[in-house]
Amino acid sequence: MPLHVPPAPAPALRSVLTALSSPTAVREARTPSLLGAQGPASPELPLPVHVLDRVTAEGGTATRLAGWRFLIRTGDRAVAAADTVLTADGWTFSRFFEGPYIPSTELALRQAEAMTQPYQPRLLSVPGLYMLALWLHGDPTADGAGGRPTATDLLVPLAPAPPGIAAHRPHRVTELLPVLTHRVTPTRLLGSPA
Repeated sequence: MPLHVPPAPAPALRSVLTALSSPTAVREARTPSLLGAQGPASPELPLPVHVLDRVTAEGGTATRLAGWRFLIRTGDRAVAAADTVLTADGWTFSRFFEGPYIPSTELALRQAEAMTQPYQPRLLSVPGLYMLALWLHGDPTADGAGGRPTATDLLVPLAPAPPGIAAHRPHRVTELLPVLTHRVTPTRLLGSPA
């Protein structure tokens, strides 16, 4: 079943297109794969990037929209990504980058395409673990900018994943969230002041 990619805000897409057409922005990005790309580069697969701020005592989550990420494709593969952020003036280009999360995101999206249930793809950042996951939201018609992970949603950790968490293995939110919570919550050492 195909994924239902949410539409990015038009100003976010325009800002990425403007940055791609700017030799200065591309040259200063320090992304060798984008600099050396043969042929035109195009932004594709806009994914809302949500940050997991905290897990509540009841097991709920507090997330916030941090931006939109576009995979930058040349030919048949993504060579970089572009992030946009919301400022007082609206959506604006933030940065180009490359690294292991680009092919890992592509792989996770291909795996999700093969699933029978329709999902809306998003990205979930867990800053306390330096972790990024493909968040497969169960309501494909939802506003990609809002919401939080629900019990039936899937999280697919992207590589490199934190030790002990398998990359590219889909987990129900209810299965993975307790592991993340335990890892992010600081532990009190015996004998340390409370």
